[in-house]
Amino acid sequence: MSGAGEPRPDRQRIDRWLWHARLARTRTAAQELATSGRVRVNRERSESASRAVKLGDVLTVAFPTIVRVLRITGFSERRGSATDAGRLYDDLAPPAKVPVAGAVAPVSAPVPDPGGRPDKHARKNLIALKRSSEDDAG
Repeated sequence: MSGAGEPRPDRQRIDRWLWHARLARTRTAAQELATSGRVRVNRERSESASRAVKLGDVLTVAFPTIVRVLRITGFSERRGSATDAGRLYDDLAPPAKVPVAGAVAPVSAPVPDPGGRPDKHARKNLIALKRSSEDDAG
């Protein structure tokens, strides 16, 4: 029989798991993420930070810029390195497109504002140009 404070090796609180898996920077942020409704466990919205997750559960976490779909493969008793955190889940999202080796992406130069004040780099170039023209004249 396990007591209320003893950890169970087959389950863990969702906020602790999110923190240990380094999906949240702080434990408080993990609690807020778990209660915000942006985390789903097996397609069911999680609204409690104390909800228990188990091995094999699929989490869908909606961040402001990306949605992560993860299958829980392990638990940890403490927050470890990023390498250790990566062992706690399998990423089920399709891999991002990797650019082909040798392919060059087009690079566009910033267009200066024609009627505005010159920026720092333009001023630096103007000063250098003025100095070089003064040296040539004198």
